[in-house]
Amino acid sequence: MSDSFLPQKDEIKRRLEGRYVGAVPHNRALNLRVADYRPEHLSLALPYRENLVGNPETGVLHGGCITSLIDATCGGAVIMSLVAPRRIATLDLRIDYVRPALPHQEVICDAHCYKVTRHVAFVRATAHHGDHTSPIATASGTFVVFRDTGANVDEGS
Repeated sequence: MSDSFLPQKDEIKRRLEGRYVGAVPHNRALNLRVADYRPEHLSLALPYRENLVGNPETGVLHGGCITSLIDATCGGAVIMSLVAPRRIATLDLRIDYVRPALPHQEVICDAHCYKVTRHVAFVRATAHHGDHTSPIATASGTFVVFRDTGANVDEGS
């Protein structure tokens, strides 16, 4: 971790929670929370909730919730890799489900953006219950990085 990142860490967490996790309606609906962050990395947690269960007989979280967690975490890792704010969008996200999530347990996703080119960012991620050696799912993805800053542009001009 770079020394210049440490003094900014609290401000970065506040921005992630407010502008990324809290401002994206689907992330907010899932009640995602920032678990850890540093340059090029982000960890988000998905709390267990009964209304997110896919199979009431087993109590296991629906796979779509875990997919959303992985996508959001990967996108956040891309954001943590950019030197300036940019709009991003998922181009491709491959997820390998290794095993079902355990009932009544939070799921954590750790993502690392390992390469950013002029237009594309590359990410790897793992979802687990706190033990990296026992993953629920692994993922790799690519994200488009738009050249504009995401500011609203008057299309009439």
